[in-house]
Amino acid sequence: MGTEKSKSEAWGSWLLVLVIAILVMAASYITLRRNFGQLNVFHHSKRHPVIVDKYADALGIALQFLMFRNISWRGDSGLGDGREENLDLSKGVYDAGDLIKFGFPMAFTATILSWAILEYGDHMKQLKELENAQDSLKWITDYLINSHPSANVLYVQVGDPEVDHKCWERPEVMTEKRPLIQVNTSYPGSDVAAETAAAMASASLVFVDQLCKFYNSSGYGDELLWAAAWLYHATRDESYLKYVTVEGNYFANWGTTTWLCWDDKLAGTQVLLSRVSFFGSKDVQDQESIALQLYRKTAEAVICEVLPNSSSATTYRTEGGLIWVSQWNVLQYSVASAFLALVYSDYMLTSSTKSLYCHGHLYKPMDIRNFAIMQVDYVLGNNPMNMSYLVGYGSNYPQYVHHRGASIPTDANTGCSDGFMWLNSTNPNPNVAVGALVGGPFLNDTFIDSRNNTQQTEPTTYNSAVLVGLLSGLITTSSLPHSFL
Repeated sequence: MGTEKSKSEAWGSWLLVLVIAILVMAASYITLRRNFGQLNVFHHSKRHPVIVDKYADALGIALQFLMFRNISWRGDSGLGDGREENLDLSKGVYDAGDLIKFGFPMAFTATILSWAILEYGDHMKQLKELENAQDSLKWITDYLINSHPSANVLYVQVGDPEVDHKCWERPEVMTEKRPLIQVNTSYPGSDVAAETAAAMASASLVFVDQLCKFYNSSGYGDELLWAAAWLYHATRDESYLKYVTVEGNYFANWGTTTWLCWDDKLAGTQVLLSRVSFFGSKDVQDQESIALQLYRKTAEAVICEVLPNSSSATTYRTEGGLIWVSQWNVLQYSVASAFLALVYSDYMLTSSTKSLYCHGHLYKPMDIRNFAIMQVDYVLGNNPMNMSYLVGYGSNYPQYVHHRGASIPTDANTGCSDGFMWLNSTNPNPNVAVGALVGGPFLNDTFIDSRNNTQQTEPTTYNSAVLVGLLSGLITTSSLPHSFL
């Protein structure tokens, strides 16, 4: 996308953004309180809604996959990560069932988890899960801060995927070399730098009161807009608003719907910027206001497309009603679509917007919320397989999750290759990867529970982050979120 010069220029500007984002994280409590006081941060609804038990239970389970600690069959691993460059990269998360730390999806996990906390942290607090979610977020952002040791360097990977994929072993006993990969001015990476900036900006909002040849991106434009949108919310700096509405709007693809996932953040950006349109901001100029309306119109098109009875409804769904975009890790699209719909419906309620117009039909906020409920209920077992795709929820969930740590007994003495006997074993996993959200079903609503069926049984942290947001929004009968703008 664009020339090498434009890529380098974008990289240079977003390294600066990343530095600023980290400075935002480390800024004084007083300055942040002043900024966020202007943004009307964390206003709580006075309503006292009823807890929806099944979503509350599922949220507690989903968060366990992101907590990384207090699990009997897991222990310390990767404690030497980064040591050869005098860095402490021992924190962070392995992206899925492997043992690589990929900075790009890890940063996306942090951004989505931050968004979930910002919108629905009061719901999490009711269940005493807010601190767990914040701890998980901090574990990732600690890593991201350490991965950016100087102004023009960002470490984006720990470990060698080619070596890792030849091994099947518990992370606690791995002995293979774990080389580091960085992006810099000679080897730019605007997409991962921008996503990291988005993660740090969104996380700064969460922590304002607590200041004490894998994953190849299809383009960096969406991350630049995503990062700028979060940085505007975090700093109130109008230059970021100007970037998304004027300087960088050629990346926006207004009127074109996309699917929110680790590689494409446009739909998320459109919904996030809709909040500025819904709730207003004194910073907005006329030209910027027009652009924000276009973001909101595109967000509306995204929502109209996922509603099953809309005249513009997507055909990308199973007979059971699940949004189904790709045979590989389909649930990332299903859950993300539901999360965006839920957030948008809550923006409508909070702003007293009565209906959404979709090509001749009007939909109330509850109609949109019901779509989100339908998707999450499918995930939790209301599907033709009668299977919960959230491991540990219900009595029927995947037993052969494609996950190294879960598949190998804790007392097994394996090296790099010996562990494949556990990958290929016909026995269920000896350890339950509680809270893991697996890839999901085929288009015909069927599911093959096999460790070697990677596209269906491998869990990811970014799946879990989106599910946490979705469940947090649904755990009460109230649809009113915080307002952090």
